[in-house]
Amino acid sequence: MNSLRRLTWKGLTASGWMALTACASRPAQILSSNEFFRAGRLALQIASAPPQSLSAGFELKSQQQSGELKLFNPFGGQLAILQWEPGLARLEQGGQTWQNKSLDALMIQLTGTTLPVISLIDWLQSRPTETPGWVADLSRIQEGRLSVQNTPTSTQPAVSLRLILEP
Repeated sequence: MNSLRRLTWKGLTASGWMALTACASRPAQILSSNEFFRAGRLALQIASAPPQSLSAGFELKSQQQSGELKLFNPFGGQLAILQWEPGLARLEQGGQTWQNKSLDALMIQLTGTTLPVISLIDWLQSRPTETPGWVADLSRIQEGRLSVQNTPTSTQPAVSLRLILEP
């Protein structure tokens, strides 16, 4: 009986630590004047056949023409890193690395759809950037919420991206 109680206590303690570390905020980033950083959670839904969805924590950092997008599972484990600079993009996922001249090509490989990453950086800074085929709802950005949708076409299914930002 004593060993059962000890095993139960160890399990509860481990579960508690996992929950605390999953909810812990990441350390604040020290940025220069031309750098941008946001973190939070995202939900991506693609109305393809079959429908696809992705929920993850994220960190998005950019500096002029380069940037980095990290995706995390609910326990804080890294799912993927997407990095870009003019003329080169790199995706690291599952122990493999891919390179391409096109950020869009690697975004499709990562998520199953194109996403306007460069416009997303503007939208997260409350800049109403016009992007053909995409609409961003900036009405709740001050509350740390952003919703982005595409205009579906015959070759591109409906895509919905929702972000909740860390304070």
